[in-house]
Amino acid sequence: MQPPSPYERYQREALRIALSYYVSNGLAAALGLLLITGSIHLLLGEFAAAAASVGVVVCIPPDQPAPKRGKFWQLLPAFLVGLPLFWAVQVLHAAPILLGLLLVPASFLAFLAGGWGKRGLPISISVMFAMVFSMAVPDHANHATNLTTSLYFTLGAVAYLVWATLANALLNARYRVQLLADTLMALATLMRSQAQQFSPETVPASGVRAPLVGTLLQQQAALADQLQAARDILLESPSSTRRQQLADMLMLVLDMRDHLLVCNLDLDTLKTHPGHEPVLSSLRGVLEALADEIDALADALLLGRTPASLASHRPQLENLPWGQASAVPGNGAPAAILAMGMSSRIGLMNDDCLRLIALARGDVAPNVSLVRANWELFVSPTVWSWAPFYALWRWNAPPLRHAIRAALAMGTAYAVSLALPWGTHDYWILLTIVVVLRGSLAQTLERRNSRAIGTLIGCVVAGLLLYAHISPLLVLLVATLAQALAHAFALKKYLVTAVAATVLGLLQVQMLNAGPSPAFDVLERMFDTLLGVTIAWAFSYVLPSWERGQIAALVARTLAAQARHARVALGLWQLQAVDNAPEIQWRLARREAFDSLSALVQATQRSLSEPRAVRPPLEPLGRLLALSYQLLAQLTTVKTMLLQQRGRLTPHEIELPLQQTAQAIETAMGAAARPPQSAPPAGTALEWSVLGDPFDGDLSPWLLRRLQLADHIALQLRANADQVVRELAAANTSRHN
Repeated sequence: MQPPSPYERYQREALRIALSYYVSNGLAAALGLLLITGSIHLLLGEFAAAAASVGVVVCIPPDQPAPKRGKFWQLLPAFLVGLPLFWAVQVLHAAPILLGLLLVPASFLAFLAGGWGKRGLPISISVMFAMVFSMAVPDHANHATNLTTSLYFTLGAVAYLVWATLANALLNARYRVQLLADTLMALATLMRSQAQQFSPETVPASGVRAPLVGTLLQQQAALADQLQAARDILLESPSSTRRQQLADMLMLVLDMRDHLLVCNLDLDTLKTHPGHEPVLSSLRGVLEALADEIDALADALLLGRTPASLASHRPQLENLPWGQASAVPGNGAPAAILAMGMSSRIGLMNDDCLRLIALARGDVAPNVSLVRANWELFVSPTVWSWAPFYALWRWNAPPLRHAIRAALAMGTAYAVSLALPWGTHDYWILLTIVVVLRGSLAQTLERRNSRAIGTLIGCVVAGLLLYAHISPLLVLLVATLAQALAHAFALKKYLVTAVAATVLGLLQVQMLNAGPSPAFDVLERMFDTLLGVTIAWAFSYVLPSWERGQIAALVARTLAAQARHARVALGLWQLQAVDNAPEIQWRLARREAFDSLSALVQATQRSLSEPRAVRPPLEPLGRLLALSYQLLAQLTTVKTMLLQQRGRLTPHEIELPLQQTAQAIETAMGAAARPPQSAPPAGTALEWSVLGDPFDGDLSPWLLRRLQLADHIALQLRANADQVVRELAAANTSRHN
């Protein structure tokens, strides 16, 4: 098959974005804004529509694709907290000093919502929007009172709460397909990166290749986040055949991620053998072909088509040129045996891919019992809890420090806006602070650059539209499209959001006749935005929460997750189980292991934007992350052997090693770790010469070898974790001295 041209690839990517869940969500939000404000404009007039539009905008940030259960309660806090603050700003609008005294403590409380993590951040944004946009509401028309304005705000907000809840329910089936397609594309991307590992290259003396520490780690973390977002929707109430089908496909994606993870096992050893290139080239070709099939399946799902059937790659895997990789230098492992083991793991991915496509085509029935057993355990909670709020009150708690930092930035920005000679749109500086200032320096810098560039582009676009004197209907349609883009790409590509939000803001000013002239609005918007991003950037260094402050806790979480995963994956009781309980426990332990690594990867990546003097020890962190994934890979291989190949294992030979390895890994991950060793313990290493054909015969020697390697990796992992903690403690001590 001829590879697609650059134009075809661009066209394909553009179509995927257009059919994505975040674009659908953005369009739904924009349509709700258009219908609600348009209806109120016709019924109650222009001023009522302007105030109601603020209520709608305040409720939009937390409106993301979500399970139907709890959707209304996910949105409600934005309205309940935003309404009194909107009213209070209206009351104090004519008293600048009192308004400033309200903005600072209210901003502090609003940004405390960051303690609820990803659920809380949109609420923070919504609450700040309620105050900032209240300052932007035009002067009262027809002697409207503050109470009347707040009632219009309430009307718009309540109408949008109902709209968003209904729209989420109506789009639920489409969201399931779109999120699964996005997850499949993330998996295909990871598969291609993994395939690049099979290219001939020199392995560094450290044994850790740069792609594994860099690209692969980032993509693993991104896939973990994408999987949780997909779980929340796809595993909710799998009552119909279609829902069960999609949920079973998601469970297969989780299995494929595991098989992909173990593809690195023995790769470095195999590359030391002469004549390995033909075998690795063939394996890379199969892996890339499977990635293409996964991408094609995702496209078919997005387009509502039946995917084409897939021809198995098993024959190609069984006919690899083993003889060209059979050299055994010194006492090393036979390359053919290693290559066959690697081929076996890719063969499992081939089988999962075949089942994925068969499920999508409806050729096989989903595993209903496994899907129903998983759905309640793997969906994120939808109930708001006060526990995160009680945990905030520590001086080194990042959400608390960020709330103080944000409140000080808002107070400074408001004072600056009052001192400016024009002061007609003082809320623009405050709005920039709200959307740019984030809890970490890396996120703030990214937002700073995108906001500045996006505002300049948006001002040019809006200026051209305003000077063209387009019709009011066209202005309304452009504003609706801008709202759709601003909401859709807020988490995906903030530059697009910055451009769209600027166009939307300037067009709203024109529609409301709130500015002296379009030209001055454009210039003022540019200057205020640049001033706002400068203030946000400056305050990102006030009471900073450097990433190294949370690295120790994240490392401890990772070690605990690895210990629990080892205990569950190596448990003997799963071999005698008659239900899905062991499988559920293992999946929960596996999820926590991947989630803990994802959090550590992201914190490490964010630290790269921080000053060198405050960065965590990156080199041992990189080794720790690589070894963590290697340990997961070894244990996943053992788990696969125990469950899928139990008939080819000798029970009396593996029971004691399983117990000893599980205990050894738990000890290594705990406080009383053994000293690291450079090789598996003497007298216990299994000779490669006794390893048989992985396609035939007893697999017990393979399992014993995996257990020994897992024990060895656990010791190295703990040694690097200890080094990270020691260097962090030393840095803290020197800083305090």
